Amino acid sequence: MIRPADAGDLAALAELEREAFGQGAWSATTLREELSLPDRVVLVDERGDVTTGYVDVGVVADVADLHRVVVGAAHRRHGVASGLVGAAGTTAADRGATRMLLEVADDNAPALALYAAHGFEPIARRRGYYGPGRDALVLETSLPASSTEQPR
Repeated sequence: MIRPADAGDLAALAELEREAFGQGAWSATTLREELSLPDRVVLVDERGDVTTGYVDVGVVADVADLHRVVVGAAHRRHGVASGLVGAAGTTAADRGATRMLLEVADDNAPALALYAAHGFEPIARRRGYYGPGRDALVLETSLPASSTEQPR
């Protein structure tokens, strides 16, 4: 089940961050701030009583920026990330976004395949974005019209 995250999810989100990013993980303070920002979409995927992953997206006007997709190691390759990216796109579109952007390491084949499956295409390269010799690709996809938009 995918649902909006709330303060009760902080411990699970922080654990997912530590597992995925180690010293580069967002702190509990950063996660709490993300949950409180009105321009953020933070969704969690739950399987039973286990939080398997989360996605964090900023939405400003017609642009959504995908900041994080984090899935616990035991739940990878089971469609969790794909479900989260799809739900984030739908929620961002419901908030008025018409396109979504993200940066991804150019050598991260699993992430590139995930994003390609969701229609993302490269629009730019950021040399050294992740440090010397580690480039990022900027990807973009169009979002479908909002499911809550009323016909004219």
